[in-house]
Parts: sequence; C-alpha cells; structure tokens
Amino acid sequence: MTIRVIIVDDQAMVRAGFAALLNAQSDIDVVGDAADGAQALEVTGRTHPDVVLMDVRMPVMDGLEAARKLLDPDVPGAHRPKVLMLTTFDVDDYVYEALRAGASGFLLKDAPPADLIAAVRVVAAGEALLAPSVTRRLIEDFARNRPAKRRDPKLRLNGLTPRETEVLELIARGLSNQEIAGRLVLAEQTVKTHIGRILGKLDLRDRAQAVVLAYESGLVTPGQ
Repeated sequence: MTIRVIIVDDQAMVRAGFAALLNAQSDIDVVGDAADGAQALEVTGRTHPDVVLMDVRMPVMDGLEAARKLLDPDVPGAHRPKVLMLTTFDVDDYVYEALRAGASGFLLKDAPPADLIAAVRVVAAGEALLAPSVTRRLIEDFARNRPAKRRDPKLRLNGLTPRETEVLELIARGLSNQEIAGRLVLAEQTVKTHIGRILGKLDLRDRAQAVVLAYESGLVTPGQ
C-alpha cells in the first residue's frame, strides 16, 4: 500500500527537497504541500493523506495549532492523519504540546534523508516513537522542567495488569516491540496485543501519548 504524504513548511526549498526525496520511494506518494497550518487543513481535507509532515514554526497558523485541529477527537467524521512534527532543539515546548495533542512523533529537520524516509514509514504503520534516543532525551527534559497540569494520571494506570504496566514502562524508555519482546521473553505479537490493550484502557491515540502519560504519572522518571 502506498503511503500518502503532505509536507507543511513555510520554506519552499524545504518542501521541494522533502518531496523529491519521498517521491523517489516506491511506497510513498507526496499528494500535496502547504506553506502554513491553515493551508495544511485545507490540503488535508482535500487529499486525505496518511501522514502529515508538519513544521512547528510557520506564519498564519503554526504547526501546533494545525495539529490540534487535525487531531481534534471532537470533530465527527473528520479525517485524522498521523502527524509527524518537524523541529529543532529550540522548540521543545511546542513539540511537547504537539505530542499531547496527539502527534505521532517528531523528527529533527537536519536528520539524514534515510531517517526521514524511515520516520514516514514508522508513523504510517502506527509504530514506535521516532528516533528513540532523541525522543527519550527530549521527553525526559519535558517531564523534568515543564510538567503538565495533571489530573492524577496515576489513577488511570490502576486498570493495567502488572504485565501491561511493564510494557508501558518499556515503551516510555523508547524500546521497540522487538526489544520489549526480548526483554520480557514474549512473542512480538503478544507485545503488540498488550500495547493495544494499554492504549484502549488508557484511552490513548498512540504510543506517543503513552510515553507522555508514563512520564506524567511518575511510572517513569527522568534520569532512571
């Protein structure tokens, strides 16, 4: 199946470069682009992409606001693509809020081309957060310095079984399904089943939100 992608960035050269790279892949098709968040909403509604590559800082409407609108669960019947934020280290607050809004992950804008291609495929498949080592470092920083307003997230974890709690902790540490299976001596399909149950019980959209909740709840703490 071909992965349909739109690219949202206020720099035309960035959009053109990413489009050329992704269109060269047999399983990826760039179906549109946009120069700001408002255009992204219009193009998404028209093209129904699987993945939106979304820059954070843009005029008219920034990527954070656009991600919130695209992923708003209260809009019935809306097409909700996977959103992959494009960022640099100086916009950590925005990335954190984007993850809380439901973005599936983020990628540094200066990442190697192979990482961008892999990121699109990973996000489209609903798999792990991107670049685990970078993700871990940034989210630990978020948890340490910019805690969210909490509604006692620990209570939400009470419905998990001990095994599900173990799996959630390993997700938050950036392990892939295969790595979790090896650590817990489980079949990879069993790990996928546990993850599905975790997301369902905690009413989470994807693994990105699971990581955020794991840190907010205190299940995983920075520096462990």
